[in-house]
Amino acid sequence: MRFSNIKAKATDLFAEASFVGRIQSEEEYKTALDLMDELIEEYDNYVPLIEILSASIERWENESDEFAEFNQRVENLDDGAAVLRTLIDQYQLKADDLKEEIGGKSLVSMILNGTRKLTRDHIQALSQRFHISPSVFFPMGPDTTPAKR
Repeated sequence: MRFSNIKAKATDLFAEASFVGRIQSEEEYKTALDLMDELIEEYDNYVPLIEILSASIERWENESDEFAEFNQRVENLDDGAAVLRTLIDQYQLKADDLKEEIGGKSLVSMILNGTRKLTRDHIQALSQRFHISPSVFFPMGPDTTPAKR
């Protein structure tokens, strides 16, 4: 194997798209996301590049001031509330849309703002509705017991 050839190609790639290895600005971040959209279209052909680029994107999202407030809010969220918020965002739901699984708007709001926790019944109903494992609602740490109803 000729490493000189590999090094030359890597030098060319990073000269044209240095953000693949490390994103330095908001503009590069947006360019990285655009490139990722294209690479995903032919995923199997670009797996190594996708892995490198996704690490660069993740590093930017974890370290950038732009995401600091968001990352802090996510870190402070109860895992169940974070999953619930993600489901609401992903499916463009309103609190009323979850009355069958959780109850009224006020209870959904209290869960989202951290004053109440999801019960086992809530988790079971949400898991069935959205076809997801109940385990996604639980933290990875030692205290993984949801509130009882």
